[in-house]
Amino acid sequence: MAAFIKFAGIRLSSALATMLLVSLVVFSLMELVPGNCAERYIAYKSTQGQIITQADIHAEEVRMGLDRPYLERWVKWISKAIFRLDLGESCLWRIGVNNLIGDKMAISLLLSFAALFVTYLIAVPVGIFSARVKDSLFDSGLRAFSYLGLALPNFMLALAVMLIGTIYFNDTLTGLFSEAYRNAPWSMAKFLDMMRHAWLPILILGWSATAIQLQTVRALMADEQSKLYVLAARARGLSGWSLLMRYPARHALGPVINSIGFDLNRIFNDLPIVAAVLALTDAGALLLDALAKSNDQQLAGAIILIMTAVIVALNFVTDLLLAIIDPRVRRGFF
Repeated sequence: MAAFIKFAGIRLSSALATMLLVSLVVFSLMELVPGNCAERYIAYKSTQGQIITQADIHAEEVRMGLDRPYLERWVKWISKAIFRLDLGESCLWRIGVNNLIGDKMAISLLLSFAALFVTYLIAVPVGIFSARVKDSLFDSGLRAFSYLGLALPNFMLALAVMLIGTIYFNDTLTGLFSEAYRNAPWSMAKFLDMMRHAWLPILILGWSATAIQLQTVRALMADEQSKLYVLAARARGLSGWSLLMRYPARHALGPVINSIGFDLNRIFNDLPIVAAVLALTDAGALLLDALAKSNDQQLAGAIILIMTAVIVALNFVTDLLLAIIDPRVRRGFF
């Protein structure tokens, strides 16, 4: 128990240090965007017919604290995010980022974690079975499907599904809500309506991750089955699924568990493009708009920071899970 607590403490410290470093990188990238928030907001106001002076720009910079040193502003930004869960103010909309991304971020996380769950729900049992019937017709078909998943990007699959839906069903299959619930307040009926539409983006987001994990699980299981400890177990009379799940699967799934955070990162990376293709009203679409259209670095930085924090937290949890499953991890860490 003492070794596990020490392992968890070191991993937690590493996760916090990583998060601080990432926040510094995100804040630095926000600072590198030409023009600060005050200049961008004032430029927007000038397009509305208002006469803007240099004094107006300076006053806005002072109001937003942009006249303070770089490191001081970073410390204030990350401190407010950690201790008050305050992600600042949007450069253009002049309202709290929390208010802009609240529901949208919840939808993004729901879609991403659902896609991650579907990925492992399919990849782990099917990959194990494929390794058990190696070189069979099923195994060959599965490998062909995996190669297709690796070759066909998620957004291309989304476009293909939209085309098929439009031609054969007269429905683009886009969006997350029916017309009646699109602008309605949240309720159980609206949530159920969203879930009836969410199956398509969930499957598309999990497409490439499932293909990769199928290949990974199959390869790891095939490698473990040829090792001496498995042959010794067969000699003692173990066979079939009892042998697979007791020995090779237990060791093969360690690297798979360790890659959960990587797969979530892959899904997050695909989310903005898939959201744009399928017309989803989530944080992915908002991030794409902030980066490519409005150039709202405060909003974009906040979304990236939240997504990174989720990935770091998930990696920490999977490290602990792996240490519980395989004691060699925590013993070999020191």
